[in-house]
Amino acid sequence: MSNVAKIVPDGAELTDGFHLIMDALEMNGIENIYGLVGIPVTELGRMWQARGHQFYSFRHEQNAGFAASIAGYLTKKPGICLSVSAPGFLNALTALANATTNCFPMVLISGSSEREIVDLQQGDYEEMDQLNIARPHCKAAYRINRPEDIGVGVARAIRAAASGRPGGVYLDIPARLFCETLSAEKGEQSLFAPVDPSPVQLPGPDAIERAAKLIREAERPLILLGKGAAYAQCDDEIKALIEETGIPFTPMSMAKGLLPDTHPQCASAARSMVLKDSDLVVLIGARLNWLLAHGKGKTWGGGLKQFVQIDIQADEMDSNVPIAAPLVGDIESCVSLLRPALRGMQKPSEWAKAVAEKASGNRLKLAGKLTKPTAVMNYHNSLGAIREVLKNYPDITLVNEGANALDNARMIIDQYKPRRRLDTGTWGVMGIGMGFSVAAAVETRAPVVAVSGDSAFGFSGMEIETITRYKLPVTVIVMNNGGIYRGDETNEASDQAAVTVFNSSTRYDQMMVALGGEGVRVTTPEELAEALERSIKSGRPTLIDAIIDPAAGVESGRIGNLNVVSTIGKK
Repeated sequence: MSNVAKIVPDGAELTDGFHLIMDALEMNGIENIYGLVGIPVTELGRMWQARGHQFYSFRHEQNAGFAASIAGYLTKKPGICLSVSAPGFLNALTALANATTNCFPMVLISGSSEREIVDLQQGDYEEMDQLNIARPHCKAAYRINRPEDIGVGVARAIRAAASGRPGGVYLDIPARLFCETLSAEKGEQSLFAPVDPSPVQLPGPDAIERAAKLIREAERPLILLGKGAAYAQCDDEIKALIEETGIPFTPMSMAKGLLPDTHPQCASAARSMVLKDSDLVVLIGARLNWLLAHGKGKTWGGGLKQFVQIDIQADEMDSNVPIAAPLVGDIESCVSLLRPALRGMQKPSEWAKAVAEKASGNRLKLAGKLTKPTAVMNYHNSLGAIREVLKNYPDITLVNEGANALDNARMIIDQYKPRRRLDTGTWGVMGIGMGFSVAAAVETRAPVVAVSGDSAFGFSGMEIETITRYKLPVTVIVMNNGGIYRGDETNEASDQAAVTVFNSSTRYDQMMVALGGEGVRVTTPEELAEALERSIKSGRPTLIDAIIDPAAGVESGRIGNLNVVSTIGKK
């Protein structure tokens, strides 16, 4: 028994670390925990369920972490992931780092070995200095060493994850803390929820005036929406800004649906044109990182362009190119103040007309590919079939990962509502599919369709057992072309299988059947559409194994230019 427990008066009602952690999470509005239990956190999972809450137990901590992170994105409340020590912590660390990179609010809580043994490297069970390992990969990292500090520790983690630019937070809890006791009265007094954990941050009036002046003077303005704009959940304000100004807009992938992709001002189908030819770009919740060619080069017309950037992080400005009008503040405040400053501006009608004509022409060209019959399905006609079904179910969340499966689905499948498209995000990380699907089904309480390349599916495929165990309305579509990028590579050097090729006989549909769900293999767009429609209506966990031409796809999807290829010995 710890020193804290010994000084508790006889007859006093006691509490312990287990109960204080749960009390603190409840006080902060947490209902769902995603994780994988084991020493020393198993009892916490059991007790959380006994309180009437939901604990979603995964087969791998990385997938539980992905689930918690996307739960944070969908709800604006930090998603909670619980893991065991050392290897379990490391498994979840990828998801924690990904949450920070993508600005998803998440808290990873891990049990850990005792400090006095770790610090002397005496060889404890799963000994690891988890706190210092986590620090470079998250927004903040804290350790709680005393039960009376659990309240402040959880509150600090919640505030750090949600405030400013959201991100991942690590909370380290040594194993002995769970069972340490103190009086219930003192425990209750130590708990609190932070007041206004993600406060409004207003931009300065001069910043609004500067931005409004540039927008009014622009001849070919563009609004570019990032996933930060979707996270902000000020959908009506953003829609009003776009429609009141008449400025064409294009969304990054997870911002699709803030306004429908079918909106007359949507320039997604003319993306290359508007990035290159615009003279002013208003960035709302988007960063000029590699996904936007760092704001320079041929993508942007070769010269410096003027940017208005809305971001809550001041040091994001000028990170790649000069920002002519930085608006530092939360997105809702910035947009709501910018709207009246732009009231009455002359709409860029000629520019908008030219963009709409280009987008219309490109959509017509794409439409022909989506219905063109082929001997074996390709990405265009298979995703075209999915698109036709999903347009009748706008509330469904689409989870998307892969290389070609990701790039083509982003281009082909329209979104109609915000936060209904979840994908690999800033890092392009593979393996988010099943974790995101679980959390999306839980948090939205609506069906989920996950479109995944066969390679990407392999990173988290065992979680289909998790989906069936919790009876979640998730349909997984595996775009099966038999390999990484494509399945027709040959190894001319030996009889060993080529590095990108999988077993051509793999039956992903039968995996789902074996694990308790429905499985079907399809080979035509018509079969795919029928199977998807049937699955959505049934609400049962289903996997559709969609056979794609092995020759379909290109290496690394649309980022093949990043490949490093040896030229030695080649002509």
